[in-house]
Amino acid sequence: MAKKPYRSDVLRSVHSIAEDLYAVGAIDKATMRRFDRTCLTDLEELPPIAIRRIRDKARMSQAIFALTLNVTPSLVSQWERGEKKPSGPSLKLLNLADKKGVEAIL
Repeated sequence: MAKKPYRSDVLRSVHSIAEDLYAVGAIDKATMRRFDRTCLTDLEELPPIAIRRIRDKARMSQAIFALTLNVTPSLVSQWERGEKKPSGPSLKLLNLADKKGVEAIL
């Protein structure tokens, strides 16, 4: 099982039990999704200035930061100018880098 960002240790245990119940067919997919939303941390949308701050704190160029996130340098530039917003795995990685530092995603 991959490490997931839980809201608390109690919710980690609850989610683990729910995963086991789902695996044996005791709860359905919709119920499992509700457990996911309840137990896992939410992603915060990051404004352009926050993305720039994360990159500056890591002392990375846009090109190196893009390699770290597995995106193009052009996309990092667009995020920092507010032309596009990060989503999906990119947003998750940015949130992790914001909270724990870029070293957490290297």
